Amino acid sequence: MREKDIKILSEQIEKLNYNLNKNKFIDLIEVMGNKREMIFRNLFSGLWKGIGIGIGVSLVTAIIIIILQKIIKLNIPIISEYITDIVEIVEKTKMIR
Repeated sequence: MREKDIKILSEQIEKLNYNLNKNKFIDLIEVMGNKREMIFRNLFSGLWKGIGIGIGVSLVTAIIIIILQKIIKLNIPIISEYITDIVEIVEKTKMIR
């Protein structure tokens, strides 16, 4: 092989090594071999995702309710009537249960 080819090959190997280390590919292969650790990681990952979704939905809902309350206080006729209708529908569905 020529010196230029060896240099190109060496650079490509360095890039591959960098990408494998950056993506923690070797750690992933080790986890895939250990079923107990894989189950443990997936269990806790799912648990934390569920908790995060619950907190996120609660915060977004609270912010939307606060914004709607402020809109109602502004007493804009069309929007206020629409929101009042929504509130009445929600209250009726609560009474049905």
